[in-house]
Amino acid sequence: MLIYSALVLLFGAFVRASYSGDGCGASWPICGETFVPVINSAQRAIELTHRLTSGLLLLLCLGLYIWTTQRFPKRDLVRKAAGLSVLSCAFSAIIGALLVHFQWVTSDKSFGRAVTMPVHLMNNYLLMAALLATAYWAGGGRRPERSSQGGVGAGIRWLFGAMFVLGATGAFSALGKTAFEHELSFAKDFAERMWLHIGPNADPLLRGGVLHPLIATSVGLLVVWVCGLVSHERPTREVKFWARWTVGLYIGQMAIGVGNLLASAPIAVQILHLAVAIANWIAVLMLAVTALGSERRQEDSQEAGAAPKPPSGTALATKETLHPGFKDYIALTKPRVISLLLFTTVAAMFVAQRGVPPLWLILCVSLGGYMAAGAANTFNMVAERDLDEAMQRTSHRPTVRHSVTNRQALTFAWVLTVGSFALLWASANLLAALMALAGLLCYVFVYTLWLKRRTWHNIVIGGAAGAFPPLVGYAAVSNQLSPLAWYLFAVIFVWTPVHFWALALLIKDDYARAGVPMLPVVKGDRVTVNQIGLYTVLTALVSVMPFFQGEVGPVYLVGSVLLNLGLIAQSLRLWQKAERPQARALFKFSMVYLALFFIIVAIDQVRFV
Repeated sequence: MLIYSALVLLFGAFVRASYSGDGCGASWPICGETFVPVINSAQRAIELTHRLTSGLLLLLCLGLYIWTTQRFPKRDLVRKAAGLSVLSCAFSAIIGALLVHFQWVTSDKSFGRAVTMPVHLMNNYLLMAALLATAYWAGGGRRPERSSQGGVGAGIRWLFGAMFVLGATGAFSALGKTAFEHELSFAKDFAERMWLHIGPNADPLLRGGVLHPLIATSVGLLVVWVCGLVSHERPTREVKFWARWTVGLYIGQMAIGVGNLLASAPIAVQILHLAVAIANWIAVLMLAVTALGSERRQEDSQEAGAAPKPPSGTALATKETLHPGFKDYIALTKPRVISLLLFTTVAAMFVAQRGVPPLWLILCVSLGGYMAAGAANTFNMVAERDLDEAMQRTSHRPTVRHSVTNRQALTFAWVLTVGSFALLWASANLLAALMALAGLLCYVFVYTLWLKRRTWHNIVIGGAAGAFPPLVGYAAVSNQLSPLAWYLFAVIFVWTPVHFWALALLIKDDYARAGVPMLPVVKGDRVTVNQIGLYTVLTALVSVMPFFQGEVGPVYLVGSVLLNLGLIAQSLRLWQKAERPQARALFKFSMVYLALFFIIVAIDQVRFV
């Protein structure tokens, strides 16, 4: 039945992609004007076949439930799962009726269809989950323990949520391609098709579809992380098998998705993409039922609902607290760290405006940027609680002092994430919201969860997260990203190692105590100083490139040269004498450098209006 339900889902996608959704007109459940349908077109044959196969699936689910009532006692998990399959299948029928009744089919671009299609796919995912659980547990598969599953349970919940969101955005993206096939068919090349999705006059359906590949990238990191966690905590042969298949199918799904994008979504590739997505979802479900039913390798004291710990064994134990204060929540966002990021955001707004942006826009973008950065910092505190406990510099944080639980911190972080995206999209535009979200995802998944505990290159790559704020500010004003905007991104990217490694020299003992492979801990002070010198030179070179590209004027050139001479001088002092006073001086000057750099570029652009 699981395979049959997957085939019905794929056939439903074919009905949408082949524009056969109105084959039976607006009548439901009968097809056409008569009780016995007249097959007078290919579209009607396709639509009628979909209805018949879907109706058969409902009858099979009902029969499965009746069978479980004869074999299993009341409140048994098998009976509950079978009952859920009936409810889910019936809900799909209701959705189908709504689509037909309101004519949300073929090229319809209505809001109702935009909401209904993602819900339809998520409900079908739920149907397959219910059928798989019924088959697995009825066949003798081990039931999950009723007690908290710790980090494994939390990781699987996160993965389920991410896969549902990914599926919903995928349905939304596919709907845009179907509803606007006529317009997209006139695009000459890939660049023109992308402009129809992200240009200033793009329809919301096409704009929303851009979210899918971005979310797919971040979910891919989560898939790898959770599969590593689950394989580490429940190292049975079954769990490892399904973890490998989950990762492998996800990679295949992304590859097909790229081909789908480049080929302008032909029907065959759309169906193949969905087929691999369904197979990937089944692998995730098998990973879940085998892992949750496996013997535990170790007890996890993490509270239910907390963020899953990385495979390296991070402990995220928490203590319950009832009333965290306002100051505790503010502390989660790391306001002192955010201040410089917001400064670069606002300065980039002046650059894009070539003047003074509207005050209301500055306030909204600043608040949205603060919320996005604050959410990233909150996720970071939850994931790195064990590191913060080991380091004197961070031992006062709310997650360490137990003034805020992991659950409360994560709820706060998600509220900030959603609120930031909504505020930036509503007050500025989708591009600004996406840039803020990209920075958040880069900080949480690339830097915090992937690189920080594994390599001293963590800040070189993961530091890109701090380079997104200028892109947010620039996009908020201009709804595009010019070469100058990307130069601002690049300056922060190459400046970050200089700034952060100077700080790492000051607190290397803390990093060593926590086991974080920062450069001074792994390679020593001299190598760190040499690397700082290298990135200082790169910063100077990158910062003057906009002048030679004709993006800025002489005010910028003079100011940036003076600032870079100061940065080089501070780096030389550290290279001559690699001690704490010199490292502290470079660290402080690097912050002044970045602030003055953005002031100079803003003055330069405003001056030449």
